[in-house]
Amino acid sequence: MRRIIWLAVAGWCGYGQSALSLNDAVRTALRQNPAMAAAEASERGAERRVAGARGGRLPKVNYSESWTRSDNPVFVFSSLLTQRRFTEDNFQVGALNRPGFANQFQSTLSADQVLYDGGRSARAGQSAGLAREAAGEDSRLTRLETIAAVARAYYDVALGVEQLKSAEQALRSAEADLRRAESVRSAGMSTDADVLSIRVHVAAVEEQRIRRRSELEVARAALNDALGLPLDTEHTLTSMLARAAGPERSLAEYEAQALANRPEARQAKLAAAMAKTQSADARPAMLPEVTAHAAFEADRGRFYEQGGGNWLVTVGVRWNLFNGGSDRARIEEREFAERRSSAEGARTESAIRLQVRRAWADTRSAEQRIEAEQAAVAEAEESLRITKNRYDSGMSNVTDLLRTESAVMETRTRYLAAVHDQRLAATMLEAAAGTLNEDAEVLR
Repeated sequence: MRRIIWLAVAGWCGYGQSALSLNDAVRTALRQNPAMAAAEASERGAERRVAGARGGRLPKVNYSESWTRSDNPVFVFSSLLTQRRFTEDNFQVGALNRPGFANQFQSTLSADQVLYDGGRSARAGQSAGLAREAAGEDSRLTRLETIAAVARAYYDVALGVEQLKSAEQALRSAEADLRRAESVRSAGMSTDADVLSIRVHVAAVEEQRIRRRSELEVARAALNDALGLPLDTEHTLTSMLARAAGPERSLAEYEAQALANRPEARQAKLAAAMAKTQSADARPAMLPEVTAHAAFEADRGRFYEQGGGNWLVTVGVRWNLFNGGSDRARIEEREFAERRSSAEGARTESAIRLQVRRAWADTRSAEQRIEAEQAAVAEAEESLRITKNRYDSGMSNVTDLLRTESAVMETRTRYLAAVHDQRLAATMLEAAAGTLNEDAEVLR
């Protein structure tokens, strides 16, 4: 029995609803979902950190401007010297002890350059580059998770639509049974007990219909949330809820593909590389640092005149000979961090393999359930047809009829769930392998 379940249901195609395929839903989420915007902002920020790290190798140039006015003897004396305005009269004792006020307009242009730092600046750039790659993988992971979440939400709505259809069909059948039972009772061929039993059954089916409608409303809101749209946005789903093609590759191939493509696997490798870089960066703290400083200074008694200029160049060496063992402790700490990163990478690899195997098993299990439930639906429907004919001819009681109708509704529900689970498992298998994207065949 080949059964294709369409989602474009006339009862749910209200005015103003937009047609939405699964592929369109994925593309909408990639544009609208706030998680994608956050991941993009994080990636852009990481790119700017790389630019900032590169700037650490370049000279630091600063400009400053200041004005000071004072009659402090030392200040006046030094200011006149730097302004090139010192004369013999300024050597008079009275002028030295009680000088008049002096203005000092000072402009300074300075540059500082690290000549040698044991490679710290270079490794800072390497760390920033690795962080940028990690941010890119995080963005790719967000994209993968967003697509998977949209697919799950879309299939949940699809299942909800079909389950509601099944409940409404069961309700119509139960109401028809009730009318038939009332006619039989009026003809004196049945009792009130049969009518009451069917009424109880109708109430139970109505309760199922109400529950299915409520679940569908929640599923529609969840889909809009995954899309990044207002929760009350209405859509008409156009993609089919049909059995997906089985896995195209072996389990071993899926695992190998996952280890090569999954963002988490790449992030683990980047984390290990970053830990190694940081471990190497701790050792140069025990090496000397050589810096150069150059400055040009203009000193003026007035802003535009009465001034002189001077310059200086300094080369300095700073060597940390002892700081209480902090550098050694930091080196050991980074070494342990490197070991931890390696262990976490192994754990990540095992977790990825487990996810692939779980998705693989779910896919195979759902395929087997579809085969079993497909046959069960056909048998239950045929049993219901026979039981109704027997009931109409008085050869079967109402208990048999109600039991058969309940069995039909249950088997249909299980079949729909199996199709939903198989379709979702096939999508999750691609996600576990790291190959799920907006153009993936499984989303068509």
